[in-house]
Amino acid sequence: MRTPHKLGLFYAALLLGGGVATPYIAVWLKAHGLSGGEIGVILSLPLMARILTGPGLAVWADTFRLRRTSIALLLALSAIVSLTMMTTHGFVLWLILWFAAATTFTACAPLTDVIVMRRGAAEGFSYARPRSVGSFAYIVGNVGGGALIAALGPEVVMVWIIVCAAMAALAARWLLPPEPVHIEGIKARKRDLFAGIARLAKDRLFMLTIASVGLIQCAHAFYYGFSALVWKQQGISSAVIGLLWGVGVGAEVIFLWFGEPWRRRVGPERLLILGGLGSVVRWSAFAFSPPVWLLFPLQALHVLSFTCTFIGSLQLVERLSPPQSASAAQMMNSALSGGLLIGLATLMSGALFDHAGAYGYLAMSLLAAIGLAGAVWLRH
Repeated sequence: MRTPHKLGLFYAALLLGGGVATPYIAVWLKAHGLSGGEIGVILSLPLMARILTGPGLAVWADTFRLRRTSIALLLALSAIVSLTMMTTHGFVLWLILWFAAATTFTACAPLTDVIVMRRGAAEGFSYARPRSVGSFAYIVGNVGGGALIAALGPEVVMVWIIVCAAMAALAARWLLPPEPVHIEGIKARKRDLFAGIARLAKDRLFMLTIASVGLIQCAHAFYYGFSALVWKQQGISSAVIGLLWGVGVGAEVIFLWFGEPWRRRVGPERLLILGGLGSVVRWSAFAFSPPVWLLFPLQALHVLSFTCTFIGSLQLVERLSPPQSASAAQMMNSALSGGLLIGLATLMSGALFDHAGAYGYLAMSLLAAIGLAGAVWLRH
């Protein structure tokens, strides 16, 4: 089997679980009696901590000889902790266990991105191709999870997460190539790895880039954490909610598969600006509870708000970071955009859901507008 196909299958194994965890873990927690505020705290803690756990895990991962080793270990630990979460009860216990499960699971995507981008450069294939396979699996999780919740109830959410994490751990061992962490295959000293992170943190252009990306991406917090609950309040069924999530990621798959020539012409800086514009429009519209028929085309704006921002950030971060700091740079980008900022926004979203309902999206639109301003500044 060719390398792009193996990498695509691994992304599928990884994102099949994420396709259920992201939209529906709040449904599982709500079904067990937690309030929006409590759910916001549980979901936000591992995100906010990623500013520390992300670089820390990147340094730990870079001490192995092969990149896939750390990914397999992290996924196995996530499956074990998720199983423990299913057999316990209580806000404090779930807070601790979800922190461990989410932290180990989400660290795997940026570590995998490094492998895929390097293999793509060496073997002449686009990062977007294997990633789009994973995005398709994410849709399967969205739609399949919504249908299963409608048929079997919210308990199926945690079962899906556990099985997918265990499956992805096995896939990491057998599908990911034996990519060495360092060209010479020698473990680096932790002191040197932390020094690389410090150098990146002093680079103002690098930090402006990941801050702008972070603000646009963290505007997804209310959607990720509470869209399913908001739509349920509006009388939309779990099955239709799954379809709505699937439409958004489906637009992403089409863009990844067919948009490569256009993306090259546009360039990463303009992709970031388009991402900010799409985000402002999307969340402003969602705040006013549009009818179901209008939600579907609005969901297609995911291709701007998330995908353009994500692809642009990967390319910019790779360009702005030295090769020996590739893992740390991508993890810092992930830790800020998918970590500290989105964690704070998720914590805020819990209170917004309890007190403002769908109008909570307006706060997300404001965050995206600030990120858009940073992207325009970066462009010029």
